Amino acid sequence: MGKEKVLLIEDDEDIAGFIELELTHEGYDITVVTDGREGLRQAVSQPWDILLLDVMLPGINGLEVCRRIRTDSQVPIIMLTAKGEVTDRVAGIDYGADDYLVKPFAIEELMARMRGLLRRASYTNSASAIITARDLVMNLDTREVTRSDSAIYLTPREFDLLRCFMDNKNHVLSRETLLQTVWGYDFTGETNVVDVYVRYIRSKIDDGYPAALIHTIRGVGYVLKEQ
Repeated sequence: MGKEKVLLIEDDEDIAGFIELELTHEGYDITVVTDGREGLRQAVSQPWDILLLDVMLPGINGLEVCRRIRTDSQVPIIMLTAKGEVTDRVAGIDYGADDYLVKPFAIEELMARMRGLLRRASYTNSASAIITARDLVMNLDTREVTRSDSAIYLTPREFDLLRCFMDNKNHVLSRETLLQTVWGYDFTGETNVVDVYVRYIRSKIDDGYPAALIHTIRGVGYVLKEQ
């Protein structure tokens, strides 16, 4: 198995140099780009195993780079930024990022987040391309979802959340488990992000159909019931 290829798009030379040194030491094949426009060109010109993407970049900002990458690629993306506000974290997620790390951070935490996303990507690539739950069909290769043959549009985060439910059919999942599995890390303090996204996907896959698939288990979490 070859080295996992990492593209780091970061304009702070000290941070970029430190990450490059540490990841190279850990056996990653890392390429560093300091400009958003060039970073986007590199990101779409060849396959990568994971992207590390700063938000504040010259040329094109990181959020726009992420949005454009997501038009035709599902490569794992971790946003790196000095901004710690909830609105910035939500923006990164909404633009398609898989995880979000606020500077300053420990290199051990970054590598742990990377390992988690790489494991998830490896699992996705090795799994069957089609998974179903009753009349709900998910194509993992094309990321298309249908119910009763009607197309359903999902954002990248909604798709990942529904994928988690379908991988665990008839098993109750706590909010903490969903956060760890889908968002790739634990939030500190209380958050309703899981509830918000569950409402999003319920409105798309359950509303208008005679039988609901996703059910709330009060005080515990949620479950996708196939029967």
